[in-house]
Amino acid sequence: MGLSLLALAACNNQAQKEEKSDQKTTIAMETGQDPHSYAKADALVKHLNWDASVDFDSKTITASAQWDIEVKEGAEAIYFDIYDLDIQKVTVDGVESDYQLGEFDHHLGQGLRIPVNANSKKVSISYRTGDDARALQWLDAEQTAGKENPFLFTQSQAILARSWVPTQDSPGVRFTYKAKVKVPSHMLALMSASNPQSRNEKGEYEFEMPQAIPSYLLALAVGDVYFEAISERTGVYAEANLLDTSAYEFADLEKMVQAAEELYGPYAWGRYDLIVLPPSFPFGGMENPRLTFATPTILAGDRSLVSLVAHELAHSWSGNLVTNATWDDFWLNEGFTVYFEHRIMEAVYGREYSEMLASLTRAGLQEAAADMLKEMPNDTKLKLDLEGRNPDDGVTSIPYDKGYFFLRLIEETVGRDRFDEFLKNYFQGHKFEVMTTEEFLDYLKANLLSDEEFQQIRVKEWIYEIGIPDNLPEVKSDRFAKVDAALENFMQNGALPAKEQSDAWTTHEWLHFINSIPADISIEQLSELDEAYQLSASGNSEISAAWFQPTIAAGYEAVYPKVESFLTSVGRRKFLTPTYKALLEAGKEQMAQDIYAKARPNYHAVSRETLDALLNFSE
Repeated sequence: MGLSLLALAACNNQAQKEEKSDQKTTIAMETGQDPHSYAKADALVKHLNWDASVDFDSKTITASAQWDIEVKEGAEAIYFDIYDLDIQKVTVDGVESDYQLGEFDHHLGQGLRIPVNANSKKVSISYRTGDDARALQWLDAEQTAGKENPFLFTQSQAILARSWVPTQDSPGVRFTYKAKVKVPSHMLALMSASNPQSRNEKGEYEFEMPQAIPSYLLALAVGDVYFEAISERTGVYAEANLLDTSAYEFADLEKMVQAAEELYGPYAWGRYDLIVLPPSFPFGGMENPRLTFATPTILAGDRSLVSLVAHELAHSWSGNLVTNATWDDFWLNEGFTVYFEHRIMEAVYGREYSEMLASLTRAGLQEAAADMLKEMPNDTKLKLDLEGRNPDDGVTSIPYDKGYFFLRLIEETVGRDRFDEFLKNYFQGHKFEVMTTEEFLDYLKANLLSDEEFQQIRVKEWIYEIGIPDNLPEVKSDRFAKVDAALENFMQNGALPAKEQSDAWTTHEWLHFINSIPADISIEQLSELDEAYQLSASGNSEISAAWFQPTIAAGYEAVYPKVESFLTSVGRRKFLTPTYKALLEAGKEQMAQDIYAKARPNYHAVSRETLDALLNFSE
């Protein structure tokens, strides 16, 4: 797409960036095959050697990125993606080179054009990160669990890696990497690579990722964290005061890895570890290879929220091993992963348990799709069209949950044995490759579905049409049926669920109970539930976020202090967005604005961008 018109809208930001160097020439650039990257297929990166120093005082990373490249005959330049990087020097095969920067775009940043020819082998870029490095979150000590040392973590997905490494920031470009990272001596550095399990006196660490990954899986965390092994190939990193809790919560990691391998083939990444990040992390988890980044909001104390871990583990096959070629094909990462997650949970905890999860997923999908059809109907298609937009706009329940039910429908149509064999061959036959929606459909027809089955499932309707098809698979949960009966008894007869019954409920049963509360519930009834079960005081973030929906809508003022403390202490976008929306819809706009003004500095850029738009906030 042409970027000149978009650049005009950001001319002030561009002018500031041009002041950083007198060496730059700013030009208009077209993106490559991926509408969210300037990379071109005739000159691609293959391996990264990254040498970096992390400075918490200035909140910058100073680094050199030396890339091994492959250039086709006739190519005159290699293109990189950058976002607010101060480029200090560029060399090609050891010789200093001129370079050109493209016009700045709010979503894409800039293209970096470096002249090369077919004989060029290495490009080295020396640089420093800027104040607007959107992937980086620098946390002061008081924003951490231990409150004694600062913390840094990255979030590169979808196209934020370019704000801390000059890279070809497309999921369709894969590379291996090695890194040397210098950090304060009392801190530990970790990456999406081979990792240390203890700190050293110099604060100097080396990393290697021998399997090729796309840029969005580049990850770095630096903090006062410690390691505890769970099995020979799994373990957890966390701040000291969360380490025991985390190790308990994730005790079934090895069982999950084994269950996944039995389904779809060997785990290809060596170790599988997790790090529990501070609460400002904007997502539930991030599937960085070898080191899943996880939110502390899943530390429920009863292992009831570890389906998130199963989800990130499943990405080791769907996403990390076989990757969506562009963000328009995002469902190929996430739909497969939700399907795989449910299969892991079934294998470890049983079908009855996994069907509770599936029931929640189905209800959430239908609700989300109904809302999206009013405002952005095209985003209810599995195959997205995100050109000219932030690819994070595609991070909705559609690629995740509509994708899951599409795959579940295929399984129910052809039988689990056939589908499992197909998926195992798919993952193993395309490992370390990228996939488009159209290539997958061709593979599906060639290797699994007959023409009759293809038509019966209505594949093209699921992929290319808006909304949820009426052959959405049904889900039956006996445990939820008992919850429904308890809620109905309360609403009709005022009889609270028996304590022995409610005490045995898992988080998922409580979520189903709360999500099923009718819109006409009275404040008195909410108060009665709250007094009996202390829902407003819950330390479970999933339950809190769900409880806020009916209580805010009803004007139940007793919950307001908890809403404020929750929004100022949690950074997970999944919880923030619906809670702020509930306040706005209840006419509590001023309350939402006041809380957001206080909480915003502690949110990651990913969350801030979503909420700035929702709340019409401008700095």
